[in-house]
Amino acid sequence: MKRKIGDRKDGVKLKNIHAMHFVMPLMYPNRCDNEAFISERIDLTNVNAYLEKKNAENPEYAYNLFQVMVTAILKVITLRPKMNRFIANNTMYLRNEVSAAFTVKKIFSDDGAEALAQIRTTGSETIDDIHNEIFRQISLCRSDKVDAGTQSLNAVAKIPGPLARFVGWTARWLDRHGWMPQSVIAGDPYYCSAVLSNLGSIKLHAGYHHLTNWGTCSVFCAIGEAKKRPFFDDDGTVHMKDSVDIGLTIDERLADGYYYSRTVSLLEKLLENPELLDLPLNQEVDY
Repeated sequence: MKRKIGDRKDGVKLKNIHAMHFVMPLMYPNRCDNEAFISERIDLTNVNAYLEKKNAENPEYAYNLFQVMVTAILKVITLRPKMNRFIANNTMYLRNEVSAAFTVKKIFSDDGAEALAQIRTTGSETIDDIHNEIFRQISLCRSDKVDAGTQSLNAVAKIPGPLARFVGWTARWLDRHGWMPQSVIAGDPYYCSAVLSNLGSIKLHAGYHHLTNWGTCSVFCAIGEAKKRPFFDDDGTVHMKDSVDIGLTIDERLADGYYYSRTVSLLEKLLENPELLDLPLNQEVDY
């Protein structure tokens, strides 16, 4: 779209919004002061069967729970566009694209380095496309090549103390006004629609993770360890099922509680019926 006055390079300024959504950024300007945390437990029975079917063809890179979660989050944000809003400099914007970011541990050790990966979508992708892109990103991150985000961090780390503080102040000013260079945005996960953390891969439970006032990311998803947990029927009967806990931290200024409730319902629908992820991200789902 052609940029208009008030737009940023990464988002369009929203003008015809409810008065509450206009006033809230003025009263509560910091993203970290407006966090809402939602915790959900997902029955993985259908997901496990789906993954077994996808992997029956023995792909070079196996399909796994994390790829399902990334695809589901991207589809939710695509179909629920208010989740792709962000607030910067007391102004609400709609992001130009739907994207997700995550950190890749190069080696599972205390001293193992980390790299940043990002998935950018157009709306036509299916889980197969996301699966292939995650494979490409992880392969790149675990190679000797240094990603763009780490390159930027390494460059700043070499600046002497007093000058580094000035660089930090300048960066925050550019960030607030939407003038951050594209080279920095391209390698920073906090300029994406959502950041995901696969805590289950390091045997941790899902829990609250803060947002940041830096960047534009308004959604953080923590994915816990998959394991058997008790599920209760209405009559009190208990069943042990494979499950995963997820924690969603969102900027509550983007929409109202009903919108968030419907958004979580869509996420649950996709994870209960993972074959829906074989459809393009922008194809509507009845839920």
